Amino acid sequence: MDYDKPVIEKRERASVDGSSNHTNEPFVLDEVAERKLRWKLDFYLVPTVALLYLFCFIDRANVGNARLAGLERDLNMKGYNYNQLLSIFYISYIVFEIPGTLACKWIGPGWFIPATTLGFGICSLCMAYVNTLASACGVRFLLGIFEASVLPGIAYYLSRWYRRSELVFRIALYIVMAPLAGAFGGLLASGILKLHSFAGVHEWRMIFLIEGIITICLAVVGFFTLTDRPETAHWLNAEEKALAIARVKSERVATTILLDRIDVRKVKRGIFNPTTVTTALIFLLNNVTVQGLAFFLPTIVRTIYPHNSLISQQLHTVPPYIVGAFFALIFPFLSWHIDRRLIFFIAAVPMAIIGYIMFLATKNLDARYGATFLIASGAFPFGALVNAHVSANVVSDTARSGAIGTVVMFGNIGGLIATWSFLPFDGPNYPIGNGLNLATSVTSLIVSICLLVWMKASNKKREARGKEEVDAELAGLGQKQIEDLDWKHPEFRWRV
Repeated sequence: MDYDKPVIEKRERASVDGSSNHTNEPFVLDEVAERKLRWKLDFYLVPTVALLYLFCFIDRANVGNARLAGLERDLNMKGYNYNQLLSIFYISYIVFEIPGTLACKWIGPGWFIPATTLGFGICSLCMAYVNTLASACGVRFLLGIFEASVLPGIAYYLSRWYRRSELVFRIALYIVMAPLAGAFGGLLASGILKLHSFAGVHEWRMIFLIEGIITICLAVVGFFTLTDRPETAHWLNAEEKALAIARVKSERVATTILLDRIDVRKVKRGIFNPTTVTTALIFLLNNVTVQGLAFFLPTIVRTIYPHNSLISQQLHTVPPYIVGAFFALIFPFLSWHIDRRLIFFIAAVPMAIIGYIMFLATKNLDARYGATFLIASGAFPFGALVNAHVSANVVSDTARSGAIGTVVMFGNIGGLIATWSFLPFDGPNYPIGNGLNLATSVTSLIVSICLLVWMKASNKKREARGKEEVDAELAGLGQKQIEDLDWKHPEFRWRV
C-alpha cells in the first residue's frame, strides 16, 4: 500500500465536518487545486502563529538581555540566583506541557493559542514591576504555565491543515522565530535601552513592559485571525474545505474521522510510541544547547568582548541567531521536498559538535565568537524536524497531540538542564558548560543514527508480512478497535 501517493484514486468523499458520508464516490485530489489551497493556508495561518511564537520566545529569553541591563543588581541577586530564576520557569513549563497540549485539542487551538499568548504577555508586563527575587520567580512560574502549550499547540494546530511532508517546513516557518527572537530581541532590547524611561519605569524594566504590551496586542489580533479547523474557516469555500480535510485524511491509515474525540488509549499510543520516546530524548539533548544559547549567549558575548559597551554586547548576540535562523529554514525546506527528516537530524549535529570543540580547544576570542555561529546552525533546525517527525509517525489526531506534547515536554527538561550548564564559578571560559553541550550533541548524533537504523529494520519486518497474516491480525476487530491500533496497525509504516 502506497501512502505517499499525492492523489487519492478511490476514497469515500469527505464531508465538511471531517467525517465520511459513505457515498463511495471517488474523491480525486487535484495537484493544482492542492497547490492553490496550500498557498492560501500559508497566507492565512503561518504569519499569525509565527508572530505569536516570536514573542513567546522573546518573553521567555528577554531575561538574558535584562541581566545585562541591571536585573541582578536591582533584585540583589547573587551566586546561583540567576540560574534559580531560569529554573523555576521550566518546572511549570514541563509539568503543564502535555495537559496544555490536550487542553488545546479539547478547547480548540483557534481560541486556546491566543488565550495563552494573552497570559504570557501579561506575565512579561508584570516582570517590569517585580522588586524581589521571590516575586520574579513567581511571575516566571506563571509564565511557564502559559507558554507550556504554545510550541506543541501550534505544531498540533498546523497538523490539522497540512500533509506530513508539508508540515515540517510550516513548523519551521514559526519555529525559526526562536533564533530570530534572539536576534530581534537583542536589537529590540538595544533600542529600548536607549530610552530614558517608559511609563515611569527605567532600564531593564522597560524591556519587559514594552515587549509585554506588544505580546498582548498580538494576542488580541490572534482571537480574530486564527481559525480552529478547516470546516470553520470562513476564508475557504465548500470545495476547499472538503479538499483540506480529504488530503490530510488520505495519509491516515484506517481512519474514518479526521478530528476524533480525546481517548486515553489513543493518547497513550502517541506518548509511548517508540519513535516519540526516542525523538523526545533527542530533543532533550538538543534543547540543552538551544535554551543555553537563549539564556547565556549575552553572557558568553560579554566574556568575549568584556570592554565593549552594553549596546555593543547586545548587538553582538544578533549575527549568530541570523545564521542559525537560515539553517532552521533550509533544512526543513529540504526535508519537505524529499519527505525525510532523520537524515537532517544526522546532518545538523556535527556543526554544533565542531563549535563546542572550538570553545574547548582555544581561547582565541574571534574563534570562540565564530563557534557560536556553528552551534546555532547545528542546534536550531531541530525544533521543526522533531515535531514533524513524531507527527508523521502517529495516525489519529489525539495520538498526535500526545506525541507532540511529549516531545516538547522532554525538550524543556533539556531547557531546565541548560539553566545550570553555565555556572558563575565556571566562567569566563565555561569548560564545564561547553563540555556538557559537546557530550549532549555527540549523544544526540548517536541516538539519531540508531533510530534511523531501527525504523528501517522495523519497516522491513512489516513489509515481510503477507496479506493473509495481516488479515488474520485484523480479523474480528471492529472499526474503532482497528483505529485504536494507530501505529500498531499492520499496514502502518514508519516515516523516516
